[in-house]
Amino acid sequence: MASAEKIVNELKKQGITHAVGVPDNGSARIYELLRAEPEIEVITVTREGEAFALASGLYVGGKKPVIIIQNTGLLESGDAIRGTVINMRVPVVVFIGYRGYHNRDADGRWVDSVASFLEPTLNAWDLPYEMLETDSDIPCISGAFEKAEATSLPAAVLLIGHAT
Repeated sequence: MASAEKIVNELKKQGITHAVGVPDNGSARIYELLRAEPEIEVITVTREGEAFALASGLYVGGKKPVIIIQNTGLLESGDAIRGTVINMRVPVVVFIGYRGYHNRDADGRWVDSVASFLEPTLNAWDLPYEMLETDSDIPCISGAFEKAEATSLPAAVLLIGHAT
């Protein structure tokens, strides 16, 4: 599992001003550490689709937000993604908790169907992503920010497991 402290340190290096989203079990420690950072404002929303609209507004206002949600929330957010961060060309990085990644039955099928939809959905929406499971994957965070900046479009980091 990846260290939440190392993730937050990398987000600070990237100069984020806001973290927007809906905390879940996998991201709880990240949110806890972000709330302790005086230069980063944490904004929780009631639905994940709101996070994309809010992050877009923050970006237009000169801020550098990051979105932190779970894969179930990403699926709920389709029109918000299309209508804001893609259409507005907002280079935001989205951390997505990969709920169900390690849970397969004896035949290799996903136990939680949301896991089976995440990567095909990201591919269908042409959203690039990197996998973050251990501390050795932390460099993918800067890669996602570079990709978002280069394309003026969102890029994702898939959080596998709980950040500790």
